[in-house]
Amino acid sequence: MSQTTNINWDKVGGLVPAVVQDATSGQVLMLGYMNDEALNKTLETGQVTFWSRSKNRLWTKGESSGNVLELDSIRVDCDEDTLLVTATPVGPTCHLGTPTCFDSNAPLVGNGTQPALVFLHQLEQVLAERKDADPDSSYTASLYARGTKRISQKVGEEGVEVALAATSGDKAELVCESADLLYHLIVLLQDQGLSLSDITAKLQERHK
Repeated sequence: MSQTTNINWDKVGGLVPAVVQDATSGQVLMLGYMNDEALNKTLETGQVTFWSRSKNRLWTKGESSGNVLELDSIRVDCDEDTLLVTATPVGPTCHLGTPTCFDSNAPLVGNGTQPALVFLHQLEQVLAERKDADPDSSYTASLYARGTKRISQKVGEEGVEVALAATSGDKAELVCESADLLYHLIVLLQDQGLSLSDITAKLQERHK
């Protein structure tokens, strides 16, 4: 956990903006403000705490709803006047019941889409929810119902299809087959009680 002490409190008038980001998906969850007291309490308790400008007091996210933000790390930017907080949300972050205050259904300026890692995290959650669904209700649920052997077989088949598409030089087909492979791989990981986070953690370990 980062011990953030080099904040230019005089520059920000004692109140620094804190952008909160999901520690797993990278999705931006909310924006709040911290003073020195809020920052220290966040570091001491491990739960993200802000200075509420409307309540004029310290406010720990989720103190009423239970939807807390469990602290992962805090970083200060190059100008020493903004914080980036990574945290694990327990329940929806937004008071409207959505995972983020910047919900994907909110009005959008421009033609942007969800960041790739955020979408993969959301897809993984959807596929996990299909584990206990009726096999007749979705292809994913039917895969889980048929068991590890069948899921593994599909991963192998899609891996071959990816290799064949690359060998033939068909980039459009390579994209399609790679999407199929990634989908089935996520299903297999979920079947085994694993996640994409386990894979990225291993890659990060090797990178070091």
